[in-house]
Amino acid sequence: MFGHSASAQAPGGDPGPDRATPSAPTASPLRGPARWLSLWAVAAGMLTVAVAIGAATAGAMPAFASGRTAPGTATSALTSGSWAQFRYSPRHNGTNPYENVLSPSDAAGLQERWSFTTGNGVVSSPAVANGVAYAGSYDGNLYALNVATGAKLWSFNTQGGIASSPAVAGGVVYVGSYFGVYAVKAATGAKLWSFATASPVNSSPTVVKGVVYVGSDDHNVYALSAATGATLWSFATGDMVRSAPAVANGVVYVGSNDGNVYALSAANGAELWSFKTGSVVTSSPAVANGVVYVGSEDDNVYALNAATGTELWNSPTSNFVYSSPAVANGVVYVAAGDGTMYALDEGTGAKLWTYPTGNAIYSSPAVANGFVYVGSGNDDVYAFGLIS
Repeated sequence: MFGHSASAQAPGGDPGPDRATPSAPTASPLRGPARWLSLWAVAAGMLTVAVAIGAATAGAMPAFASGRTAPGTATSALTSGSWAQFRYSPRHNGTNPYENVLSPSDAAGLQERWSFTTGNGVVSSPAVANGVAYAGSYDGNLYALNVATGAKLWSFNTQGGIASSPAVAGGVVYVGSYFGVYAVKAATGAKLWSFATASPVNSSPTVVKGVVYVGSDDHNVYALSAATGATLWSFATGDMVRSAPAVANGVVYVGSNDGNVYALSAANGAELWSFKTGSVVTSSPAVANGVVYVGSEDDNVYALNAATGTELWNSPTSNFVYSSPAVANGVVYVAAGDGTMYALDEGTGAKLWTYPTGNAIYSSPAVANGFVYVGSGNDDVYAFGLIS
């Protein structure tokens, strides 16, 4: 599924963990009918349990890749917000409260500013921090791209496909891959450490107060030292953990393919409670201003009252929605399975803008400094912005 040979090793000569290793595929994992089933498994596991945290609010830090640059002049307005990890913050509420460039009044003017072509499909959701967009690809590379131009600054090869979304904290980028978890310098891509797991890591790391929380297909949730990669604790679930852990108020919330949502002590991994859902959740909710926004396999995006669950509106799309919505300054950004990007009015669900990428989108958008970033199954990372 991830396109590497049985003899592959992790960067720097680290031997990969002992596991059953698939032979190299004859075609891209995002090509052909098999693409749908394999990517559903990845996307379905990448749930975040924002619903368990409720209508939490969060803050973060600032942000702003060879790519194709669209004609025109960039708008100069900047904000103080970044999108430094999956679903914006450790709480994973999918909302950037600092965005003030894009709004319902100008979202219709979004255009492709640049795109960067990788060697395979991109389901990893970009992280944006300090003028750089970071995204993983099924070609095994973590890419650092200049946010203004799309020029490649560096790439780091993990020897196995990356579905995990990067997290940026303290000048370090953390990401999961086939062989485990990697930490590299944000400025250069130089490897700092790696942590081998018994199965691939499709979960997206969450970094809080010097600790990296991440799940693995080996059924475990791990807490690792952000500085060294040393194991602080691990918690075993009953199946693969592809959920990205959400962290708030000393508690780690995470879903497992065993059908449970777990609440664990962030300090020691002790189970506080678990809740049996009976199903796997795909699109992760975004929570903003007392409203929950979520996509569905029934081709709709829904807005629900966070306190009561009452439907406020629904907006039909052209295909299933596995992508998780992003909310910023009155606009909901989301992608459909046929590759169409949408900007919807936060209050009404009215379509403000659409853009067809030509292939399925499982990546979740990131919004920062007037740009919308997303990966597509056509191997590209896109940046959309306004042209003045």
